[in-house]
Amino acid sequence: MRTGPTILHLDMDAFYASAEQAAKPSLRGKAVVVGGLGPRGVVATASYEARVFGVHSAMPMGQARRLAPHAAYLVPRFRLYREISEQVMGLLRALSPLVEPLSLDEAFVDLEAGEVAWDEASAEAVGVRLRADIRRVTGLTGSVGLAASKMLAKIASEEAKPDGLVLIRPGTERGLLGPKSVRILPGVGPATGDHLRRAGILTVAEIAEAGEDELVRLLGKSHGAHLYAMALAHDDRPVVAERDSKSVSVEDTYDVDIHERVRVRAEVQRLADRCVERLRAAERSGRTVVLKVRRYDFSTLTRSETLRGPTDDPGVVREAAARLLESVDTTGGVRLLGVGVSGLADYTQEDLFAQVAAAEGERPAGDAVEVGQEPVAAAEVAAEPAPERRWMAGHDVRHAEFGPGWVQGSGLGRVTVRFETPYAAGPGRVRTFLVDDPSLEPGEPLPLVEPVVEPGAGCGEEKA
Repeated sequence: MRTGPTILHLDMDAFYASAEQAAKPSLRGKAVVVGGLGPRGVVATASYEARVFGVHSAMPMGQARRLAPHAAYLVPRFRLYREISEQVMGLLRALSPLVEPLSLDEAFVDLEAGEVAWDEASAEAVGVRLRADIRRVTGLTGSVGLAASKMLAKIASEEAKPDGLVLIRPGTERGLLGPKSVRILPGVGPATGDHLRRAGILTVAEIAEAGEDELVRLLGKSHGAHLYAMALAHDDRPVVAERDSKSVSVEDTYDVDIHERVRVRAEVQRLADRCVERLRAAERSGRTVVLKVRRYDFSTLTRSETLRGPTDDPGVVREAAARLLESVDTTGGVRLLGVGVSGLADYTQEDLFAQVAAAEGERPAGDAVEVGQEPVAAAEVAAEPAPERRWMAGHDVRHAEFGPGWVQGSGLGRVTVRFETPYAAGPGRVRTFLVDDPSLEPGEPLPLVEPVVEPGAGCGEEKA
């Protein structure tokens, strides 16, 4: 392990929800929940104001509504999130050639590789400057962890949340980890935690005291040895640029085993979307979709399907993951789910599946699809009459008279719009229209930070 805290982990704070609050002055300081609003929807991100009520990511949306009935519930705007992510990743790549994105809002950076940090003082200065640059460029906040290893840097950024910076000094790792719960270590979910608790092991220090042999006896050779090394703060994993990776994947371990098949399907769909986010952030595509399921009894099943060509289409990945799930028995409960894409390439095959193109790409511009919504077959789309324009809560619109705004809600043939921009000092006015009002059209996301107009720009004068 290196001698300086030169691995940086950045995690944007409540990313989707914070972006929505920044874009909508009327929601600042209020509970905001982003995710699928349909009966199968799940929470993608909750603002810190919503988390006070117990709302968290991966929670069924119905449960979130019961916990925080007065929160604002919005569907995601992935175009906006990707644009912000590109800005943030650009700032990280200006620091080092070794940037390892984990998702749109999270990444590791090797500061030594960029020759911008070599000791505690220089690493902390980089972290402080990075946080200021992120706020200046995007208007959002991110939390930074600095340490001598990836595991510790990620733990540090979690400790820093929200909007903070934590540096773990080399040599202090064992003392910092010792009193913490075993759940702080990577790979320790509820089931492993219960297994260790029954053996009388509650803290990281007690893992170290138990010894490697005991951990192997309790958890198996691979898992036990890995966990023992982590408890000793041994982690030599390098920061690997995404382009050099052989696969892209995401997975979640659940506090309580999932038993409902509908919930399992919804989680797989959500993970497929997150996986595609990472894939696109790395400007890659892939041929093989992989589903990972760890069941209640610790047995882990992996299923894969190789497509006819590489893709980064979320509809294609969702459909493949759903097919793979059909071959897995989850009746006893599921404690971990993961979706990955391998066989990476630098290009995509646009017409990989015609039915997905029809379902995903040929809908009317205002007909957004909620997270977790079932894909529609091409034949069904062709057979139905043109649908009424749908206005999804949170999406951008533009009115011929009132200008840009966003959908607060719709129903009974009407749509309610709040007209405001990210640069407004306070909430904007609200108007209600018929859903087919010709003056109302889908809009484009506005930048969260108002563009600076250079003096003299746009005045029409020629320069000497």
